[in-house]
Amino acid sequence: NCRIPRKEHREMTIIPPEKLGVYLREAEKYGVLPMFFRELSSGLRRGELLALQWDDLNVKDRILSVSKQVTRIDGELVVTEPKTKNSVRKVALSLLVREHEQHPDSPLLFPSPRTGGYWSPDAVSRINRKLLAEAGIEERVRFHDLRHTFATMALSSGVDVKTLSS
Repeated sequence: NCRIPRKEHREMTIIPPEKLGVYLREAEKYGVLPMFFRELSSGLRRGELLALQWDDLNVKDRILSVSKQVTRIDGELVVTEPKTKNSVRKVALSLLVREHEQHPDSPLLFPSPRTGGYWSPDAVSRINRKLLAEAGIEERVRFHDLRHTFATMALSSGVDVKTLSS
């Protein structure tokens, strides 16, 4: 069972580990594999992921600086500071060279193919629901739960809780 109880008695659902491959294959078919893979391998918040720019990536040290988020305010996409002061952080990661080759003139790591600008957080959540359906994943996994999927995988791989939470 992949349901984890939460404090408010609501349950969070993760993608079952055995279904991650089919989920990511669907993301590749949909053209969003780098973005969804990055989410599953970093645990960033949705808005943080969508605000990433190439300037945030230190290729030499393979470090990603997280210092902003995309949110919708009064119908407009706006870049703001992250949710909390501790949200400003550095994340180790592998290279994203192939993704950069797809849109070399964009400052954004994951530009919307429709607008060339930031993805709408709601659009990314809708895509997540489509990927789950296409992958045959019946569990109701919100985009935010991909962050918990990452955390669950990290813990099961031996990452200690203190390291993971920072």
